[in-house]
Parts: sequence; structure tokens; C-alpha cells
Amino acid sequence: MKEHIASINTPSGNMETFITQPDEGGPHPVVIFYMDAIGIREELKDMARRIGTAGYCVLMPNLFYRVAGIDDVHLDAKQIEVKGSDERKRFWSLVKSATNAGVVEDTRAILDHVKSLDGAIQGPAGCVGYCLSGQFVYAVAGSYPDEIAAAASYYGAGILTDQPDSPHLLTDRIQAELYLAFAEDDQWVPDPVVDGLAERLKNSPVRHRIERYPGAHHGFAFPDRHTYNKAAAERHWERMLSLFRRNLG
Repeated sequence: MKEHIASINTPSGNMETFITQPDEGGPHPVVIFYMDAIGIREELKDMARRIGTAGYCVLMPNLFYRVAGIDDVHLDAKQIEVKGSDERKRFWSLVKSATNAGVVEDTRAILDHVKSLDGAIQGPAGCVGYCLSGQFVYAVAGSYPDEIAAAASYYGAGILTDQPDSPHLLTDRIQAELYLAFAEDDQWVPDPVVDGLAERLKNSPVRHRIERYPGAHHGFAFPDRHTYNKAAAERHWERMLSLFRRNLG
């Protein structure tokens, strides 16, 4: 595998982006990996590398670049859960800097960057997101229906809300195949939200699959989190890579 950090110019500034791809056999289909709310770290880079070893060129942008550099986040996941802690306050200030509109704008810059990226196929791309970025995956699929062919979201929060920018409002624009997975026990994505999203998709022409992972909790796919669930994590890899093979090759 080969990897580097690229600086992608956007209307809001320069966005550092981790890029990993196979050493040979290219060009490869593109997958955009949207980070979770903890930010880019070695744990996520390893996950991007695993996708890359399956034959993809993976780009993972720092979605907090408007307020923090890629090496300036380093959030403590345990301290974030402590109410009133400084780490929790910093966490929410970072999260609020990443909006649906902002990430859609950033994705335009990523898709344009790919056009000149050595080893990347010039064609429809896939994307995957976790937690915070579940909503971004959905918004991007609805915003670029001709350029996003496959989108996977794991325990994605914010996909269906009562706000005017709720991603679910873009459902009828989506041409990609969607895979949405949720934990059986998740305080951030309660059952009524999952049920409402399922109802919305059932009445749409979108190719999709929604699954709840039994016995799993929010964050089950992250190997360094206390909620890591090996069986659920391996299932998530199987579903994701199958989705990409069907739609990206």
C-alpha cells in the first residue's frame, strides 16, 4: 500500500486528506471515507487501509479543517462522555463545525481532486461514514447522484431530523445503492429514527438495505473503542465490500 496526505483546496480553505491505495494493479475505484466525530486517527487510517487492500483508492478528509488541523484534534473518547468536561466542550465545538452543506461542498472539491489523482478511476465513487458522518454520506449521495454509486452508513446519526437540511429530504434524488446499519442498542440513533428512515426508503425507488446488528452498541466497528464487537465489525466489512464490488467493481 502507498499513502500520503494531500491538501485539497475548497471554498473554505485547504482540507488535509489522508489517501491510501494499492501499490500496483491500478487504476482503482474511489471510496471516500468520512471520519466519525472523534476525528482522523490511526484507528481510522487502518480501516481505510483495509478498504484499500480490497482494491480501492481511499480518501479520508479532515472534516474539522475549518477549525482544526488533522493533527490538532486528538480527542479523548472517554473524557467526551464526562458531562461538563473541557474535552466534551471541545468535542461539540468541533462537531458543530462540520455541517451537511459544508461537507457537500467539501465533497465537490474531493471529486474534482480525484480527476487528477494518479491511480484513481475516473468514474462513479463510493462512500462510507460512521456516527456523525452517517448523515454526510446520505447528503452526499443525494447531492451528487451521478457521481456516487454506493453509500454505506454505520450507526449514522442525523440522517432523519426535523431540520430543513435533514438528509432524508434528498432521498428521491439518490441513485446510489444504500446500505444502512444500526446498533441494536444506540442512544444516539433511537429505534423511532431507524423505523422512520426505513418507512421513508420503503416508499422510494432507492435500492437499499437497512439492518440492525443484534447485541451491538454504537461504535461497534471501531477496534479501539470499548463498544467494539468483533462479530458485528466483521459483518460490517462483509456488507460494505460487497456493496462496493457490486457498484464499483
